Amino acid sequence: MTTAVQLPVAGAYRVDAGASRISFTTRHMFGLDTVRGTFAPHEGHIDVADPVDGSAVRATVAAGSVDTGNATRDRMVRSGTYLDAERHPYFTFVSTEAEQVDGRWVLHGTLTVRDVSRPIDLHLEEVRSDESRLRVVATAVVDRYEFGITAMRGMTGRRLSLRLEVVAEKNLG
Repeated sequence: MTTAVQLPVAGAYRVDAGASRISFTTRHMFGLDTVRGTFAPHEGHIDVADPVDGSAVRATVAAGSVDTGNATRDRMVRSGTYLDAERHPYFTFVSTEAEQVDGRWVLHGTLTVRDVSRPIDLHLEEVRSDESRLRVVATAVVDRYEFGITAMRGMTGRRLSLRLEVVAEKNLG
């Protein structure tokens, strides 16, 4: 797969939560079946620096927004057994560094879920921008065990493959 990473226009951007999407896939039933779902971005800010490796990102995702198309499963995922969305309503991502690795851009950062913070790498698949808008497509893998979410081993997949499609508007002021 060819990536389309265009160095973005420097500036401060606000994530358009309504135009952005986070999708995931995981396995369940001892790895026999695939579960697909989404989370809703809550808010985010992207500060694109010049040079771009000094850029910074901070974003939150609504934990209770999980949607797999199965209401019973979604209630279980929101419950204290998994995400405990009532006590921990948001996941937070804060970048620590952007760098090129093997010719591809990687955004290193920290993901916090249920008050547990772990490093995560977002692999940038596509970055496009103009003077007022930024579009980023990135992928990552999250190991739920690293965040202390270990319920129903075997029945529920350990890893989630994420695809982030982020649209952000440049702050004009």
